[in-house]
Amino acid sequence: MYKTFTKFYKKICPHSLATKTALLLMVGIGLVEACGLMIHTMDRLNFDRITQEQEAINRATAIYRDISEVDSKDRADEIADLDPIHGFTIFLSSKPDLQKVGPQSAKLEQTITHLLTTILFPPELRPLKIIAAFDKYTLKSAVAFQLPDDKKWLNISYTLLSPNPFKTATFPIAFFVMATATSLITLWGVKRLIAPVGTLAAAAERLGQDVNSPPLPESGPLEVARAARAFNDMAHRINRFINDRTQLLLAIGHDLRTPITRLKLRSEFIDDIHLKNKFIEDLDELEKMINATLAFGRDSAKQEPIITLELTTLLKTLIRELKETHPDKSNTIKLNPYTSKVMIKARPINLKRALQNLMENALYYAGNVTVTLRIDYTHPTKINHNKRILIFIEDDGPGLDEQYLNYVFEPFVRMETSRNRATGGTGLGLSITKSILRGQGGDVILENRHTGGLRAKVILPN
Repeated sequence: MYKTFTKFYKKICPHSLATKTALLLMVGIGLVEACGLMIHTMDRLNFDRITQEQEAINRATAIYRDISEVDSKDRADEIADLDPIHGFTIFLSSKPDLQKVGPQSAKLEQTITHLLTTILFPPELRPLKIIAAFDKYTLKSAVAFQLPDDKKWLNISYTLLSPNPFKTATFPIAFFVMATATSLITLWGVKRLIAPVGTLAAAAERLGQDVNSPPLPESGPLEVARAARAFNDMAHRINRFINDRTQLLLAIGHDLRTPITRLKLRSEFIDDIHLKNKFIEDLDELEKMINATLAFGRDSAKQEPIITLELTTLLKTLIRELKETHPDKSNTIKLNPYTSKVMIKARPINLKRALQNLMENALYYAGNVTVTLRIDYTHPTKINHNKRILIFIEDDGPGLDEQYLNYVFEPFVRMETSRNRATGGTGLGLSITKSILRGQGGDVILENRHTGGLRAKVILPN
């Protein structure tokens, strides 16, 4: 039961911080407003009840005065001639008749007595005795006046109306106006307060795509400025670390080229031809690794700017170039058509290099490649909740063992069953590809296909 409730709560609960904050504030303020209106309504109901009681007492007193001023023999006719009053019952009797209203009310008797003594009322017409009763549950009252001349009793009973705050438009209008004003102010305030969080999230997303993205403005409230300053310091340290690592990589690669050249020259003096060829092959392979490392380092150091490009056109260009480079395999190079234009922001040269590496790997190790572009609306990113762009690069080759699917992205890793010197692999292609894609806010995942072969799934933010 608890798990079911938890799942239901998570399903209906808003996920946005702004929505949660606004909802919490509106519910809290709504409860406070409801309590305030309830207190005001209770005071208003109490005031209306007292006013209604006083009006009924004044009316009963006025009826007694009219009847007492008439001769005793004409009082029955006077009562019959009175205008009908809603809720009032008036009659004469030889003894008090409270209509079984309820317990006797000393408070009501004192109020009527005080009223008769304070108004301009002839003393000789004042009642000899007053008996009153009140039922708080039915709001019914009854008063018996003993007339001073003929000793008869004038009985008056009436029922008070239950006050209804909804009878007039004041209560619902007040609640609606207060709720609307509070909601608008809350939404405006929450939007202003949460805006720095959205700015920070956008800056973090930009930093994931470009370490040289502009810093956040260190302004606003103290906490916001402090968070922006800490974020800028972190971005600066990351940028410095990447630049230092790149410069170190370039320096090492550059310095290694000189001893490799010397070793190649010295290898010419080796008399054993077989040993000489082996030696030169190892040096060539080492030089390829260094050239790949330097190329990657130079691309990273250039910091190619991010521009808006059309992905479908880029994929068509890559497929065309791949067919031109490998005309003998052009029939095995396919691109599943995607009719709509897909615009993305990326570094075009780096992105082209990453996709080209994946396509050439599939072509080299499987002999065929199929590229598919797809828009994914079901798994938005956690930061901006936009759709994702997926590029599937598939082949019909032998695939890889599950344990190597992530391992092959490590630098200088080559699978001996498929990667050897004949293929020209240096073990840096997939590592560079993953670094490029992650540097643009994306990623790449290798998967074995159920029908056989390998699938490289490239994920790009929209």
